[in-house]
Amino acid sequence: MTGWLDPVASALDERKAPLSVFVRNDDAGWCNTRLFQLLDVFAIQHFPIDLAVIPDAVDAELVSELAARRSASPIGIHQHGFRHTNHEPPGRKCEFGAAREPHAQRADLETGRHMLLDRFGDGVDPIFTPPWNRCSEVAAHCLRDIGLTTLSRDESVRAFGFDGLAECPIHVDWFAKRRQERMSQVEWSKYLAAQINRAAGTLGVMLHHAVMDDAERLAWRDVLRLLARHANVTGTLMRDAARDMHARRVS
Repeated sequence: MTGWLDPVASALDERKAPLSVFVRNDDAGWCNTRLFQLLDVFAIQHFPIDLAVIPDAVDAELVSELAARRSASPIGIHQHGFRHTNHEPPGRKCEFGAAREPHAQRADLETGRHMLLDRFGDGVDPIFTPPWNRCSEVAAHCLRDIGLTTLSRDESVRAFGFDGLAECPIHVDWFAKRRQERMSQVEWSKYLAAQINRAAGTLGVMLHHAVMDDAERLAWRDVLRLLARHANVTGTLMRDAARDMHARRVS
């Protein structure tokens, strides 16, 4: 049953301009079985997906499996923190926040980057997604210094605005809440439709495979089927989305 997606279908039908959609799935390296099950869903529609990979969680199985899958499906790989560990004693969780000395932040960022490059080679995009979608300004400066050119967080946070560091924000969270409660599928569909209506040209969606069960993946099969078959939609990888968003900002 896909009637819950009617608001999304209507928004796409009514949209005048084309829309590029990227999907960022966080925490790759954890719960590999669920990750591979999600990738199966995307492969059916040949829809691109970007994996935010935790460097310290990568094992040989993940490297081998992604190498095989990337030969047949559009899968982007980029850095997701270092260990995905909270270093902020009070307040909201953050791996690269104000509680850490700049040298410690840079050391973990640089080590994580080298670990991914060692495992995946040139297939790693120069993109950084911070755990919990937040990081310090210090960390942002470090990213640029070590060769990472794009930062991806939630659209609600203020962009740092540094030269040499593009931003590729997320607009839609599959696990979004309203009044502290998880949205129903119908509510989420209306939420996605509203974002489609206001999108300038690119829309970013965030998933977390580790907390997706069979029902969640089945729902996403329906989402992808709608997006992949709609004339107004082009699935894209984050590296291309970041380039396009930057071009629109400077034009």
